[in-house]
Amino acid sequence: RWHCLQVVVTSSISTLSTGSCPTEQPTSTTMADRKPVNAAAASKPAAKAKKSSSSKSSSSSSSSASSSPSDELVKLVWLGAVVYAAFFFLSNAYIIRLQAIQEYGPVIHEFDPYFNWRATQYLYENGPKKFFNWFDHKVWYPLGRPVGTTIYPGMQFTAVFLKNFVFGDSMSLNDICCYIPAWFGVCATILVGFIAHEASLPQNTGASIFGVMLDGIRGRYADDESMGSGPGKKRVWNYYSPSVECAICAMGFMSVVPAHLMRSVGGGYDNESVAVTAMTLTFCLWMRSLRNQDKYSFLFGILAGVAYFYMVAAWGGYIFVLNLIGAHAALLVLLGRFSTKVYLSYTLFYVVGTSLAIQVPVVGWAPLKSLEQLGPCAVFLGYQLLRFCEMMRIKKKMSRVDAWKFRIQIFLGAIVVASVFVAAVTPKGYFGPLSSRVRGL
Repeated sequence: RWHCLQVVVTSSISTLSTGSCPTEQPTSTTMADRKPVNAAAASKPAAKAKKSSSSKSSSSSSSSASSSPSDELVKLVWLGAVVYAAFFFLSNAYIIRLQAIQEYGPVIHEFDPYFNWRATQYLYENGPKKFFNWFDHKVWYPLGRPVGTTIYPGMQFTAVFLKNFVFGDSMSLNDICCYIPAWFGVCATILVGFIAHEASLPQNTGASIFGVMLDGIRGRYADDESMGSGPGKKRVWNYYSPSVECAICAMGFMSVVPAHLMRSVGGGYDNESVAVTAMTLTFCLWMRSLRNQDKYSFLFGILAGVAYFYMVAAWGGYIFVLNLIGAHAALLVLLGRFSTKVYLSYTLFYVVGTSLAIQVPVVGWAPLKSLEQLGPCAVFLGYQLLRFCEMMRIKKKMSRVDAWKFRIQIFLGAIVVASVFVAAVTPKGYFGPLSSRVRGL
């Protein structure tokens, strides 16, 4: 309307200035030279101008409606609520874990944390080489203890790293060891929020478990497009609702979970205080490596392997992390989710994680010899066979029946070879027994 009004005003001014009608011919021409004006032809430019002006006005009104001040205000309010909720949960998680320090001061309490403090002090004063060769006569009396080959040193190295490269002389080693459980407790709370966010993204929630199971029964593979069309509304930048809300709620729960609180109280300098953070970081990166509609997400499998190594160095419960990821990888195959991305993610995770894990002295070759860790190894080998079968199926353009016959032949041959290998090395004591943790379960 404003555009049409401008056109009318402009034409009126030009008419008044020239003193003639816009549709009249110049005064120098005669009446005989004048031709009749076609009403339809004259109306076409006006209609075109009206149509263009109406389209411009509609586009401008739609663009203004899409980015109206009310929508921007809603986004700002939503962002402010999210930031406030995250700050509220994380600050309270930290305050709760510092209660013991606020009441009694930075004091190491309980028995295992005090030994861990002594080991950290020895590592800080003597270095890694002497630490791994250290024989402590003051523990396990009267036998003593070879500390270097019987300890998971991840937490000790973390404390010494913070002392040397972060805090320096501004904070004593004792205070760092007292505060580490609270610091890593807050980090674990954040990582649990990231796990919930990743699990509820629209890219990862495009299908139900029943639909995926039905696809697995039918032998139909689910691609990234079909799995990445879940519900969600983009709010600010690349953050979606309700994914962010799920992350905030998960952080709220993790901040006050009693099972985590008792392992992350200030002064409780034990392995679990660091290991829970390493565990959640491993799970978070493993899930991130499987994100749909991301071509290079499998590279996060490398970071997941590094996080798994940190978990191995921190706590003996790394066995549960390895088996859980291996079981998830095997379940993806049964549900028809095996793809190049899944293959690369698990292969990179297992190769990087296992190669680094065997460098920890207390672990050694256990990932390849311990019975409770052979399951993920079998999944890794099965992934290599499946990848080979898929490559041959594509290369030879096999039908579904021929592809299944080829897979059965390959896996039967692999089972025969594995059986011969197990029968040959078992009498020599290659495979170790089940650990006390697994036997206790």
